[in-house]
Amino acid sequence: MTSYCEYCNSHPEDTYNQVYHDTQYGFPLNDDNLLFERLILEINQAGLSWITILKKADNFRRAYDGFQIDVVANYGEKDRARLLTDAGVIRNKLKVNAAIVNAQKILELRKDHSSFKSWLDLHHPLTKDDWTKLFRKTFVFTGGEIVNEFLMSTGYLAGAHEEGCPIYETVTAQSPAWMRAR
Repeated sequence: MTSYCEYCNSHPEDTYNQVYHDTQYGFPLNDDNLLFERLILEINQAGLSWITILKKADNFRRAYDGFQIDVVANYGEKDRARLLTDAGVIRNKLKVNAAIVNAQKILELRKDHSSFKSWLDLHHPLTKDDWTKLFRKTFVFTGGEIVNEFLMSTGYLAGAHEEGCPIYETVTAQSPAWMRAR
């Protein structure tokens, strides 16, 4: 008999986490804007519960122009002020700044690597500690837990699902062979 991951079992009445677990968590992402979205959502989760972020995810997408990297990278003071007064998102100056600065960093990465995903792929596989060092050197507001959850949630680090979980096989089947070889 298969059972869900302990995380889902510990939140049985929580449909937000269940849907995220079943449709997004650990699934590889190929689109830079989706990777950027996940990074920014993980940054915003720092110090808060993940359910808070999941409930506000649509608000984040609206407020951050669908997480279009090119758009967010060009945000100015007016956009910062708008985000800091938007009750639909996390109104934290450091987190708002991290979204803008990290979008700019991704634009810089594109010059040498063509995409954020290509940059991630180039460095895969690394240990969690090495990933964390690389992210801290490259981005802002990216501590160990943020980096770990970002990489697990996008398939770059193992551990999103337990082997007995019915979603484990789905995620594994969608992951490129080189990504599974961790």
